[in-house]
Amino acid sequence: MFRFEKPEILILLIIIPVLAGIFIYSQRQRKRNLKLLGDKDLIAQLMPNISFRRPLIKAVIVLSAIFFIIVALAQPQFGKRKQTDTRRGIDVMIAIDVSNSMLAQDIEPNRLEKAKLIVSQLVDRMNDDRIGLVVFAGDAYVQLPITADYVSAKMFLQSISPEMVARQGTAIGTAIDLCIKSFGENKQKSGRAIVLITDGENHEDDAVTAAKLAKQNDIQVDIIGIGTPEGVPIPIPGTMSFKKDNQGYVVVSKLNEQMCQQIAATGGGIYVRADNTNSANRIIARQLDQMAKGTIEISNADFNEQFQSFAIIALLLLIIDSVVLSRKNKTLSRIKIFDLKEKIV
Repeated sequence: MFRFEKPEILILLIIIPVLAGIFIYSQRQRKRNLKLLGDKDLIAQLMPNISFRRPLIKAVIVLSAIFFIIVALAQPQFGKRKQTDTRRGIDVMIAIDVSNSMLAQDIEPNRLEKAKLIVSQLVDRMNDDRIGLVVFAGDAYVQLPITADYVSAKMFLQSISPEMVARQGTAIGTAIDLCIKSFGENKQKSGRAIVLITDGENHEDDAVTAAKLAKQNDIQVDIIGIGTPEGVPIPIPGTMSFKKDNQGYVVVSKLNEQMCQQIAATGGGIYVRADNTNSANRIIARQLDQMAKGTIEISNADFNEQFQSFAIIALLLLIIDSVVLSRKNKTLSRIKIFDLKEKIV
């Protein structure tokens, strides 16, 4: 299998026809100017060292070198080596509430940023586990399918925002159902857990029933409640105002601990409330560490880099270009290296 690691660089190949066009134009101008000086045979006798073939040869060499340099920069790769690593770990789907209420600032800097920090710290603790991300508000979507690629997990984590889900609300049950489906079959019999981070303001569905279904499928549901029971207003991004209801009153978003505790209890997990410390993260991490670890097979595909060959060809072409002179060389002409009968046309 042949592919380019950075195919976007190949757009630079457009430089080659542009440069070729400039060269052709300049050569035509050169010939036109020489014709204005007089008879071509007389000019050839007055300028015996002039050559029209050599500039063409040098142009072809340089343009070829540019071609191979651009291809090398695009990192061509050929072949595919598949490796399978066997690890012992658990599968964890993390569902993050991205409803507007998660912008409340009763947890610094706000609930959503605190949730992202908790997940990032959980990922840092993982070694042989797999992780997936689900975001939810009025609907739920898979942000990252379950994977052992922690770098990608943290990258996708940073991009999470309330704008990711168009329909507002808090559909906890839908998020749990989606997490259950995202696990797939548990052939390795590894421990499976859903870590749901929310303020518990569920307005869309029956989250308790979803948690019960998860437990029936041997999936533990842990809840991290984020916010305060007293609540705070929800800021409107980019303004100094707060979200208001239909009557014009400022909406106060409160942590629904009772709902969170009920979901966790039904799902066979634990509930922990997040604050401005790292205690919630440590408690959830210990909870996950106690789960049974199964054998997880992780497949990695590596491609063999081939840019070196293209870079070497480009280097050789540039060396050849430096050797080939634009004018005829009398010494080389005598020993018949360039046995070319050239004339001005």
